[in-house]
Amino acid sequence: MIIKKFRDSDELSQAATKKFIELANQAIANRGRFLVSLSGGSTPMKLYERLANEKQDWSRVYFFWGDERCVPVDDPGNTYGQTKKILFDKIGTTNIHRVRSELEPDSASADYTKTLSGFAEAPFDFPRFDLVLLGMGEDGHTASLFPGSPVDVTTPTLAVTAQYQDRPANRVTLTPLVFNQAREVWFLVTGENKAEILRTVLKGEHNPQRYPAQRIQPVNGNLVWMIDEAAGRFLTDVTQ
Repeated sequence: MIIKKFRDSDELSQAATKKFIELANQAIANRGRFLVSLSGGSTPMKLYERLANEKQDWSRVYFFWGDERCVPVDDPGNTYGQTKKILFDKIGTTNIHRVRSELEPDSASADYTKTLSGFAEAPFDFPRFDLVLLGMGEDGHTASLFPGSPVDVTTPTLAVTAQYQDRPANRVTLTPLVFNQAREVWFLVTGENKAEILRTVLKGEHNPQRYPAQRIQPVNGNLVWMIDEAAGRFLTDVTQ
């Protein structure tokens, strides 16, 4: 595990953009394509804004999602819809494999499993992502893996319909089965409100049932936490 601390979200997104392009070029040179699983939230959106201005062979980049809300694409809570405005409309890429959020979660989950199988890398029935982007909530959740949800999941996707924070989650998520086979996983975490949970997840008790972010442990890949000074104010042994 590598922890990299940056001054603020702007510095973080600038460094992440540079590394994203490096990884993309490396994957394309080695395997002919770059498979990336995106996440929502304000921090990755800054990354996407920067990527929109990069000169890149986007025809070899394939975009997927770690999770999605089952709401219309034009809903502000739809990650694909937000990313489309910021990134896809500008780079004109067509290799976009979104969760069909107009479906109910069970149907959308089954549909996405089929989508993933089309990019399977043996011995798995899902792709081995070159890069997975993740965030973390103040309760330690990541993607749509929430506290108290099943830890030992044997399917690549899940319909998430249980009540969460007093409302139905109504989402689809990839699972640690997929995340942990990725070649590279980045957690992008910024803001003072994440400082306490970040310390707990990284330095506190190991309790993946309570802190789902702890479930992400790549089997044969790199785990990188990119954090800003505000989020990392309780951490000292990190790379600047």
